[in-house]
Amino acid sequence: MEKDEIEKLETIKRLTNSCLSTLRPVDNKNRIHSAEIKVYDYYELASVIRNLMKLCIVALDHDGAEVPNTIENKSIDVGLILGIALQLFPIDEFELLNEISILFPVDQNSKNSFLEE
Repeated sequence: MEKDEIEKLETIKRLTNSCLSTLRPVDNKNRIHSAEIKVYDYYELASVIRNLMKLCIVALDHDGAEVPNTIENKSIDVGLILGIALQLFPIDEFELLNEISILFPVDQNSKNSFLEE
């Protein structure tokens, strides 16, 4: 292997250790991973779950498009749901992809050159 290739592989290994942080392995045999969300307390966790359920109810009821009358608080805190989605968004992994794209720029004339080797 050339010195440049070894340096690139070492850079990828370093970046992988620091950037692949959204998923954490739970069980190596089954390749199961977990993703973490942060909440202040049980009340906020309950609010997240309730809002997700209300959002699903509205999504399932295309005609009525409203939370049933049996639910006391009918408003859906979309900001809370989007906040959870943002926590789960793998921004560090996108940083890794960006760094890899810098290390290995695509040659427009030979996009599939790695297949030819």
